[in-house]
Amino acid sequence: MAYNDTFIRACRKQPVDRLPVWYMRQAGRYDPDYRKIKEKHSLLDICRQPDLAAEVTLMPIRKLGVDAAILYSDIMNPVASLGIDFDIVKNVGPVIDNPIRTAEDVRKLLPIDVEGDLSHIIETIRILDRELTVPLITFAGAPFTIASYLIEGRPSKSYIRTKEMMYGAPDVWFSLMDKLGDMVITYLKAHIAAGAKAVQVFDSWVGSLAPRDFRTFVLPTIARIFRELSDLPQPKIYFPGVSSGELLADLQGIEADVIGLDWRVPIPEGRRRLGDRYAVQGNLDPYVLTAPMDVIERHAKDVIDEGIQSPGYIFNLGHGLFPEASLDKLKSLTEFIHRYSEDALGRLGVAKGAN
Repeated sequence: MAYNDTFIRACRKQPVDRLPVWYMRQAGRYDPDYRKIKEKHSLLDICRQPDLAAEVTLMPIRKLGVDAAILYSDIMNPVASLGIDFDIVKNVGPVIDNPIRTAEDVRKLLPIDVEGDLSHIIETIRILDRELTVPLITFAGAPFTIASYLIEGRPSKSYIRTKEMMYGAPDVWFSLMDKLGDMVITYLKAHIAAGAKAVQVFDSWVGSLAPRDFRTFVLPTIARIFRELSDLPQPKIYFPGVSSGELLADLQGIEADVIGLDWRVPIPEGRRRLGDRYAVQGNLDPYVLTAPMDVIERHAKDVIDEGIQSPGYIFNLGHGLFPEASLDKLKSLTEFIHRYSEDALGRLGVAKGAN
């Protein structure tokens, strides 16, 4: 089969005949076959078995016809190499046995050893590089989002301990940010060396910060991560998570190629806040997928019509898929996005040619 590079071209703001589409958490619990695998294996068990992790990564490519694969992994995987003990608890999320609370806790964190501790993830990437006919996106959790788990000890809605460290012990906070920034850079460079065709940094919960605090406590590390990856040609994506619209204007200086938008910010407004410097990705509300198919298509059409007004647009959800999503609806949605966007881009090209 011919290699489909539509996603890469969109990341680079190059012309495309139809929009690329992939879905965050597209390898997941909405798929009955995946649920059968999870009956026998935990998420971390799957990640430790390269052949199985590769197969789970490939499933949505075969079933949905999406234009990019996202590595089956978890943002917590690399922290094991730092000396953090954790588990992914059903209906809870990451639970940390030894939370980070003091300067001594931060000092004890080890440098990441990707080949030594995470060789199973690297092998999964190598397998997928051989088998895929679409680009493979790999990812890391951003330092703030990872820190929120490490400090709180589990998912939080208030981030009280995290903000307590930021405001009350900034020296400890910045030391932790430095170590997690180093982890992300080393981890993603190893992914690219193994065959990743694009990398994404997930900052799922940074929208909990005021813009001033984001600029002070988080942005310097985010900027460093993308600066140190900037000499590599693979596209780099930053997704600042949900409720992050007020942070977009502060991202204009980072050396990323694509910024992910959640569903709360219209695409034209997101582009304006970003200074129209980046390709954008998003931003259908995932829970629109609970609606009848005609309603889903109507919402998708609106998103597409906004997205195609400027070069560099990738259709995605504004956050990850949820377990109750329908596999059949996702397949139909993917087909609709391809069909409608090809027609819309054709009309847009004719209109621009007429001008």
